[in-house]
This record gives sequence, C-alpha cells and structure tokens, in this order.
Amino acid sequence: MFVKMSAKTLRRCGSVSAIAVMALAVSGLTPVLAVDTIKVDGSSTVYPITEAMAEEFQKKERGKIRVTVGIAGTGGGFKKFCRGETDISDASRPIKDSEKEACKASGVEYIELPIALDALTVVVNPKNTWVDHLTVDELKKVWEPEAQGKIVKWNQVRPGFPDQPLMLYGPGVDSGTYDYFTEAVVGKEHSSRGDFQASEDDNVLVQGVSSDVGALGFFGLAYYLENTKKLKAVPISWKGGAPVLPSIETAKDASYQPLSRPIFIYVNRKSADKPYVKKFVEYYVNPKTAPKLVKEVGYVPLPEDAYAKAQSIFGKREIGTVFHGSEVGIGIAELMARERKH
Repeated sequence: MFVKMSAKTLRRCGSVSAIAVMALAVSGLTPVLAVDTIKVDGSSTVYPITEAMAEEFQKKERGKIRVTVGIAGTGGGFKKFCRGETDISDASRPIKDSEKEACKASGVEYIELPIALDALTVVVNPKNTWVDHLTVDELKKVWEPEAQGKIVKWNQVRPGFPDQPLMLYGPGVDSGTYDYFTEAVVGKEHSSRGDFQASEDDNVLVQGVSSDVGALGFFGLAYYLENTKKLKAVPISWKGGAPVLPSIETAKDASYQPLSRPIFIYVNRKSADKPYVKKFVEYYVNPKTAPKLVKEVGYVPLPEDAYAKAQSIFGKREIGTVFHGSEVGIGIAELMARERKH
C-alpha cells in the first residue's frame, strides 16, 4: 500500500535511505511506515482484561504501538508462545511441565505475572427454577469421566430435581479454565466426561446455556457479569460449608472456593527487552491504573502490593514459575512470596 507524502515529510523519515527518499520523491509515493506490533494470544478468560489494557494503551500511545490479542485458549496460546510466535501469552492457569519443556526446547524463557483474580462461575438457564445451589460433590458427580452417558438428567444429580434432560457446556480441552475446573472439582486436571458442548469461545457457551432450560455450564466471572439477564449463577457449597455465590467480593475475600483463582500473563524474556513490549507490560501491571480496568471488565484486582511485586518481578526480568504442578486454592500473597523456578 502506498500513500502520497510531501518532500518535507520524507526528509524527516530517518529510517528511509537517501537513495530511497530521492526515488520516492520523484514518484511521489512512499510505503506506509511499519508500526511496532505486540502479539498476544491465549486464554479467552484473560482476553477481556488484555483487550481492555490494549485499547487504553493504544489510545495513550496514539497509534504508535499496535497490540493484537487472540483467543486460542490457554493451551493453544502456550503452543504459539513456546514456539516464539507471540510476545505475551494470556493464561487462566499456570504453565504446565510439558509447556515448560516445549519453551526450553525452543530457547524461550518466560516471566510469569499474576494480573487478576477470577471466580470461575457455574451457570444455568434463568428459567431453571429448581437449582438454588450445588455442592462440589454434585459437580463432580456430573463432570467426572464415569458420568458420561449415565448422568443425563437433573434428577440423577439430586433427588427432588425434575426429570429434565441435562445438557452440559464448558470450555474446550485447550482451555486453562477447563484444566482448573477439572482439577478443583473432579480432582484430576484434564479429566472429565467427553459428551459436553465445548468451545474456546465463551460467548458460544453463553449462547448455549441461555437457550437451553436444562443447561449447566461454567466459565470466567466476566462472561457471567456481561450476561446476567441471560444466565443465572449457581452458589457453590464446598466441604459442607454454606453455599457461596461467585462475585468480585467473594473472590477477593477467598470465601468462594474452590473456584477462585489467579489468572496470568506470561512474557517472553527476549520480547521484554523490546521498548514497546516493555512499555505495555509496565502499563498492564501498574498499580495506579490496572485495578480500575480489571474491575471494569468484571474481574477482581490484585492487592496493590501484589501489583508492586509484579512490577518488581518484571523489572528484574525474573524468569520461571512459582507453581509446582497443579494447585488449587493458593492465596495470592503466598504465590508472590515463592521462589521462581525455570
């Protein structure tokens, strides 16, 4: 693509060689100068936060820096990230051992930064009048591998529920939300029945549950808060405790368990030294601006000292992860205090 540019403007373009300037001055044409581009992909759960950050950051930079944000799912995002195809990976769970090895094989070092908290939300159709809460044991009964083809009606979940077909909706198996849910509910990551309607696009799941009176689904809190007229959130009871409704408040005070969790971005160590990537990440974890944007899109901001710690981790380019396999119910303060391992 070419645009006309004045000779005066051409003289200011120091990146164009003198020969090219003369040639283009004669023709009256010059190629549009490239814009620094930051490539982000990964979790659909983290997507609303990164998209909001990208929009505000690009406004602030007045178009001088471009941020592209994809939704390949946490697993799909890590595949691209560990091949060195993206600068930043959105993740709704920590990096797995297999992904660490893939990154290591490609020479990709990463900086792990928690950026918010989420309350993974179980939802039903608003016309569902019989569910006032569910226990974690009941969720396990529904979602464990042994339930496939067997638990197909609501009255099989709990006596007293109607003889109504049960239709399940959830994130695809590349999703970090799927991984976390199966670990927290079934007790083993990536272990569930396979006969459910799966999608990496949470909006597809919203549509499915909102149009099916017998539906049960789960995804991040933000997608529920955007669709409260189409969905009903289900309070969850854990270990015999009182049912707790997912919300910003119950995620922040850790009363909504075991489905409250931190969510992350992973930054390629080499990309972090690019001035425009550095500027974006510093904007993303700024304790003066980040909490407002995180809350606006329906997530729970980290405590201010956690953002300050994230700033320090990024500033020192501390590589590695603080996680040791799958872990559920770990507080953000403990995470930020742990030693990182690569």
